[in-house]
Amino acid sequence: MAASLMLRSSFLSPCPQLHHQSTTATSKSNNVSHSFIPVKATASTNDAISPQKHRRPADVNIREDAHRHCSSHNFSARYVPFNAGPSSDEWYSLDEIVYRSRSGGLLDVQHDMDALKKFDGQYWRTLFDSRVGKTTWPYGSGVWSKKEWVLPEIDSDDIVSAFEGNSNLFWAERFGKQFLGMSDLWVKHCGISHTGSFKDLGMTVLVSQVNRLRKMHKPVVGVGCASTGDTSAALSAYCAAAGIPSIVFLPANKISMAQLVQPIANGAFVLSIDTDFDGCMQLIREVTAELPIYLANSLNSLRLEGQKTAAIEILQQFDWEVPEWVIVPGGNLGNIYAFYKGFQMCKELGLVDRIPRLVCAQAANANPLYLHYKSGWKDFKPVKANTTFASAIQIGDPVSIDRAVFALQNCNGIVEEAIEEELMDAMAQADSTGMFICPHTGVALTALFKLRNSGVIAPSDRTVVVSTAHGLKFTQSKIDYHSKEINDMECRFSNPPVEVKADFGSVMDVLKSYLLSKNTEQ
Repeated sequence: MAASLMLRSSFLSPCPQLHHQSTTATSKSNNVSHSFIPVKATASTNDAISPQKHRRPADVNIREDAHRHCSSHNFSARYVPFNAGPSSDEWYSLDEIVYRSRSGGLLDVQHDMDALKKFDGQYWRTLFDSRVGKTTWPYGSGVWSKKEWVLPEIDSDDIVSAFEGNSNLFWAERFGKQFLGMSDLWVKHCGISHTGSFKDLGMTVLVSQVNRLRKMHKPVVGVGCASTGDTSAALSAYCAAAGIPSIVFLPANKISMAQLVQPIANGAFVLSIDTDFDGCMQLIREVTAELPIYLANSLNSLRLEGQKTAAIEILQQFDWEVPEWVIVPGGNLGNIYAFYKGFQMCKELGLVDRIPRLVCAQAANANPLYLHYKSGWKDFKPVKANTTFASAIQIGDPVSIDRAVFALQNCNGIVEEAIEEELMDAMAQADSTGMFICPHTGVALTALFKLRNSGVIAPSDRTVVVSTAHGLKFTQSKIDYHSKEINDMECRFSNPPVEVKADFGSVMDVLKSYLLSKNTEQ
């Protein structure tokens, strides 16, 4: 019984205990796994894990409570040049302020996989599942519930979290059946988050690390980003929660009012600049090279460590079964690599035995990756991004192009594009079945339509479309569509209000006509 209680105590601990190497070797020789598997509850074991016995005192907050229950481990991570060969000895501590390798290339966060592999896939699955829906700091967050795979060395006191993640994986039953003939279509609503987009997943990691650096008296006076809307909202919210100044460069008149008001309301220092996103990105890189402002764009690989947890969540929500396809909208292209990295870590650490095929969907008005893919991955050429309703991916010179190509080539991935009418129609069709999505998700759904129509995606394939932002951020585009006020667009699925006189007969006539038309459709 004592051994059973010790096992349960280890399993319930927010931080996993590492076993001594010799113990592991002995257990392996006896064919005993180190997975922490819950034992069947009995009266005595229930007493041992009673919530009343472990409930924190009223004068102890959840951060302090985390310290009382957290065990030590030897997990670690560091920056290395992206896709560096085995002979490379270049690396940097995560506590250094560095965004590029010595050669000027991208960096990646590399975890000590040997340390993580001392626990098998069953252990990690059970640990992650045990944290879902809890308030234990910081594991109530979908990001920080995977802390050992994200920022293993950060102290819980330094974490800045709004318990982001754990977003809805929505079974798009009616949309799939009605428009695509699919019965296993799902939409990962990453926009159901603190600031209304998937950017929260990466920003909690980045701002937490900045919080740590400032406590270490590193030269960081604030955090800055270039943004097409969602990044600035996430940055300003998390910086406001931590009391850290945030600086935002926005392209003037190119983002929605709902996106603009978020950083303003959160107290960010907002510069509206007469250029596009690529121009803002160039300026913020120049500024952060001269001033002690920490760069928050996805050039910074810390962001991707949080974003990769959405991929792990998808597997978790399917009870660790792997879908055939995952479709992700792409602009600056960090997210497609983040999803690949999350899936690949799960495979390498034994949680699953394969990864899904990824599709990156771009707006035709800002499609450098699509053109690169269609050329057979020959010399990449940036483009001048034209205006698109999918404004967050209106990027012609993506920072993470090398990451995206690596991810897609290693999962037999595909790139598709959507013209403006296609993406707006797809958004309207999705909304008509109960969703309320952003134009970027319309881009991803358009890619799905094309791949279904060409037979690449089969009707029985389990497919996940990643929705990156909440539709409420893009109400003006929806208003314009349903009012049929978009030039050169038919708006085939518009649903404008019907004007009717304020008398019973007129209302009845309109209603009878409507109900008759619906009955005919059925």
